Amino acid sequence: MHVIGVIPARYASTRFPGKPLVPIAGKPLLQWVVERCRLAKGLREVIVATDDERIRAFAAPFCRVEMTSSGHPSGTDRIAEVVSRVPCDAAVNIQGDEPLIDPGVINQVASLLADAEMSTAACLISRLEDYDNANVVKVVVSREGRALYFSRRTIPYLRDAAGRSTQEHLAAFPFLKHLGIYGYRREALLKLVQYPVSALEQAEKLEQLRALENGIRIAVARVEHESVGVDVPEDVRRVESMLESAARQLR
Repeated sequence: MHVIGVIPARYASTRFPGKPLVPIAGKPLLQWVVERCRLAKGLREVIVATDDERIRAFAAPFCRVEMTSSGHPSGTDRIAEVVSRVPCDAAVNIQGDEPLIDPGVINQVASLLADAEMSTAACLISRLEDYDNANVVKVVVSREGRALYFSRRTIPYLRDAAGRSTQEHLAAFPFLKHLGIYGYRREALLKLVQYPVSALEQAEKLEQLRALENGIRIAVARVEHESVGVDVPEDVRRVESMLESAARQLR
């Protein structure tokens, strides 16, 4: 299967303008992500998708860049534009703000597309602060590994453990944190972006619910990697510390 990796990159981020080009441990954020993606053997090619000339000028010397419309409401729509004109069987949407993305996770998400229209990844919630955090999206998965539902609420509700501590809840059930990486079969992606915003998507502000509401099944890879993103300027130093720690362990 011909699978490409696409990294949507916007310059005009509301919370962190110019984020793709911000230096992290001596290299721009976007370059870190591209280099990690190139280690994923499940991808035939890595492409940066952007609507900004500054990002194109930076990335073009070391990565294929596809210029896209500036009117896309989401990264999914941006990737769909790329997929509509780049020959491929499937695409993996890799977040452009995760310089520590594990290539193995990318490979797992890509491999699931052999038997699924759409795929993603999840890991166990282990940190107490993630349990009730609405920015940490939860997913429940069927026995065959398909997503049943995604929510900003903690799901499922443990009726028999009501009133107990968060730590007891985490010990009683394997709650899953959804990671923001998606794989799409080409036809499924082009179909998905044609559907209107669904009721559940509007309520939770989670795009993947549009797929579930329209009958697109999502395979979920259970992984140990926990994503670390750069959302705001304060995250830069935290990620640099993690990179420095990893470098020391390799010495």
